[in-house]
Amino acid sequence: MTAEKNAPTAPAPEQSASRYSYFVLGLLTLVYTFNFIDRQIIAILSPAIKEDLGLSDSVLGLLKGLAFAVLYTTLGIPIAWAADRWNRVNIVAVSLGLWSAFTALSGLAMNATQLMLARLGVGIGEAGGSPPAHSLISDYFPKEKRASALAIYSLGIPFGQMFAFLAGGWVLSQYGWRGTFFIVGVPGVLLAILLKLAVKEPIRGVHDGAAAAVKVGFKQGLAHLLSIPTYWGVTIAVTFASFTGYGTAMWIVDFYRRTYELGYLEITVPLGILNGVVYGIGTWAGGWLTDRFGKNDKGAYAWLPGLGMLLTIPVGWATIWAPAPFWAFFWSAPFLIGLGFYLGPSFSLVQTLAPVRFRAVATAFFFFILNLIALGFGPLWVGALSDIFAASYGDVTGLRLALTTLGGSSLLAAIAFFWTARKLPADWAKATGESVS
Repeated sequence: MTAEKNAPTAPAPEQSASRYSYFVLGLLTLVYTFNFIDRQIIAILSPAIKEDLGLSDSVLGLLKGLAFAVLYTTLGIPIAWAADRWNRVNIVAVSLGLWSAFTALSGLAMNATQLMLARLGVGIGEAGGSPPAHSLISDYFPKEKRASALAIYSLGIPFGQMFAFLAGGWVLSQYGWRGTFFIVGVPGVLLAILLKLAVKEPIRGVHDGAAAAVKVGFKQGLAHLLSIPTYWGVTIAVTFASFTGYGTAMWIVDFYRRTYELGYLEITVPLGILNGVVYGIGTWAGGWLTDRFGKNDKGAYAWLPGLGMLLTIPVGWATIWAPAPFWAFFWSAPFLIGLGFYLGPSFSLVQTLAPVRFRAVATAFFFFILNLIALGFGPLWVGALSDIFAASYGDVTGLRLALTTLGGSSLLAAIAFFWTARKLPADWAKATGESVS
C-alpha cells in the first residue's frame, strides 16, 4: 500500500494558492536554506581547515565538491523514485535530519579521510531534499505560478549562503572550524521535526487534470524525458551555469583571504550581505520576469537565464582582477544578479515538461547530471588549476587564473539556454496540451 492512500490531502485546486500553500513554500524554503548552509559552510571554513590539516588546494577542491556530490547525485534518483510513489514530506524530513547530523559530525574529523566520510554522509542526506520538495511545490501551485514559487524556494540558495557567511564567519572566529560544524548542524534536526508535524502531503497532480492519473514506469518515464530536446537543453545549460556558480562559491573566501589578506569577518560580512540581498534579488527577479514574459513567450523560460549568464562573464572577470577589495565586492553584485536568474525558470521548466507522476525523478536526474559535473568537478577544477598555475605564478595569481576560466562555462551555459529558447514553445505545447505561439 502506498503512503498516498493514508496521507493528508491538500486544499482543492481553487484554494491551493492559499495562505497554507505559501506557509508550506516558506517552510520548504527554510529547509533549502539549511541545505545550502550545510553545503556552503566548508567553503567558509576552508582556509582554517587548510591551515589546521595541511591540505593542498586539490584535496580541498575534492572535499568541497566530489566527496559530497558522488552519493548526493547517485542516490538522488532512487530516492526521487520513492518520492513519486510515497509520502514526500516524510522523505524530506528524514533527509534533513540526516544531512544535519552529518554536518555536525564533520567537526570530529581529524584528517582529510574522516572529513571526506562526513561529507559523503551530508551528500546522502541532501539527496532526498530538492527532488521531493520540487514535486510538493508543483502540487501546491499551478504551472502559471511555478516559476515564481520555485524562485522563492530557490531563495534558499542565497539565504543559505548569506547565513553561512554571516554566522559562519563569526562562529569560526569564536569557536574554530570544528565548533562551527557542530553549531551549524544541530538546528536542522529540530527543523526536520517541525516539517513533519506542520506540512501535509498534497494530492498529487491536483493542478494537472487528466495527466495526473497517468502512472508512469521508470523506464517509460526516463525514455520520455530523454526524448524531449528542451529537457536536455535546460539540463546542459544549468550544468554549465552551476559549474560557474559552484566553482566561484567554493573558492571565494580563499580568493579574498589570499588576494587582499583580509580577516574572516572582513570577507564573510560583505559576502553574506551580497548573497542574501543581491543574489536573492536576482533569484526572485528571474522567476517573476519569467512568469510575466512567459505568458506570451514560453522561450522566456530560457532566454532570460541566458542573458543573465552572459552578464556574469565580464563582471565576473572584473571581480577576480579588481585592484582593491572594494571593487571586487562591487562587481560581485551584478555577477550574483545574473547568476540568480536561471534558478526559478529552469526548475519550473523541468516540472512542467515532466509527467506528473515522474516529477521527482525528472528533478533528480536533472540534479544528477548537473551536480555530478558542476558540484563534483567545479571546485576541483578551480583547485587543481590553482595548484598548476601557482607553480609558475604564485598562489594569488594562480587562484585568479583558475577562477578566470569559469567565464568559459558561463558562455556555454548562455549558448545552451538560447538554443533551448528556440525549441521550447513546441515542447511546452506537447507537455501541457496548450496551443503555444
